[in-house]
Amino acid sequence: MIYRAWADRMPESVELCLVQLPGRGSRSLESPFVRLISLVEAIEPAILEFLDKPFAFFGHSMGAKIGFELARHLRRKEKLEPTHLFVSGCRAPQLPREARPIHDLPEPDFIEELRRLNGTPNEVLENPELMQLMIPLLRADFAVCSTHTYMAESPLSCSISAYGGLADQEVSRENLEAWRVQTEAMFHLRTFPGDHFFVNANRALLLRVLSEELDRVASAV
Repeated sequence: MIYRAWADRMPESVELCLVQLPGRGSRSLESPFVRLISLVEAIEPAILEFLDKPFAFFGHSMGAKIGFELARHLRRKEKLEPTHLFVSGCRAPQLPREARPIHDLPEPDFIEELRRLNGTPNEVLENPELMQLMIPLLRADFAVCSTHTYMAESPLSCSISAYGGLADQEVSRENLEAWRVQTEAMFHLRTFPGDHFFVNANRALLLRVLSEELDRVASAV
């Protein structure tokens, strides 16, 4: 949903295509995925018809993991790779986990972790009825991330840009820098004012930088 407002800020050479996962928006009645590989395998046939022209992936946090594994999946199965991969607010996949899994915490502890991460509005956290609807989806998202095991493969041929928030307590600059080994092409690291959710708090600056990079990538194709 947060990406819908991005369409008007993209370069003319770029068409914005959004992926809506099960459990969200108009798909709210569908069961969310709890495993990353299953999710990637489901996305591939849904987007394949749009990949007949140069394409790039952008993903934030869990979305970055999805974009990365989707790029590798397409390389293995379809001999296709994106022109560029944007990973935002996400530790490099080969790094060992530091945080303990939270998807199966008791509900009060789980809600407290959500509060600490600062990604869920207080109005939602303080609304018991709404939280009962949200918690299964949020638990599923955290399960997607915490249960995935990284498998080493050769670096991607496409270039990678890693974005992060200067005040992000979950993803450090070093965590972002480690993405460099996942590409044999150009790597670019950029940090923005804000915490893990700088994509919302600093959207204007992010979109300006993203548009400049997309323009550069498109002109090089």
